[in-house]
Amino acid sequence: MTPSIMLVSILFMGISMVVSMILKSKFSKYSKILLANGMSGREIAEKMLRENGIYDVQVTSVPGFLSDHYDPTKKTVNLSPDVYEGRSIASAAVAAHECGHAVQHAVAYAPLQMRSRLVPAVQFSSTIVNWVLLAGLFMAASGSYTLLLAGIILMAVTVVFSLITLPVEFDASRRALAWLNHTNVTNSSEYPGAKDALKWAATTYVVAALAAVVMLLQYIAIFMGRRD
Repeated sequence: MTPSIMLVSILFMGISMVVSMILKSKFSKYSKILLANGMSGREIAEKMLRENGIYDVQVTSVPGFLSDHYDPTKKTVNLSPDVYEGRSIASAAVAAHECGHAVQHAVAYAPLQMRSRLVPAVQFSSTIVNWVLLAGLFMAASGSYTLLLAGIILMAVTVVFSLITLPVEFDASRRALAWLNHTNVTNSSEYPGAKDALKWAATTYVVAALAAVVMLLQYIAIFMGRRD
């Protein structure tokens, strides 16, 4: 790994850690503020699904902290225990956000469909890309650039996935917040907290995408420079 790539890696690792700490702090804060209506995350998720005409998606509990996600292959909204059982602003925000993905699936939201199609390729490339790039840098030192180019192509797949993830996540939050506000599941004093929590959750995806793009550009610069 070159000094410039190492520096960029350390920089974005630091930024990611800071954002992650802020996110955990926000969720800890809003997890302590209970909703006036007393609804649990599970109840909120089921309500949002019903009110969007979705009856073939199940709401389940999965272990972990902030492990919440929507599985389009199984049609399940999977909520962490704190969200599934919680009756807080944070629980409402997360539950509604994951249901936002279910709504995207139901209406065939294009970026979500594109991301789903990329999953197999990303799963493959992510397992070997670091080894291919490392070997590519070693081979490039002796004048062979084929392996480095292959690594760049593999990395580009993951970068495209990260970029497509941004509109998917922002749109899911937009749908969630609009529904929370429209249905008054969160009242006027609770809604800003839900919005703040989802804003910081989205920031983690922005940092990850930016880091992926910068790293890709670094490797492209190395490839072009050594060929020259």
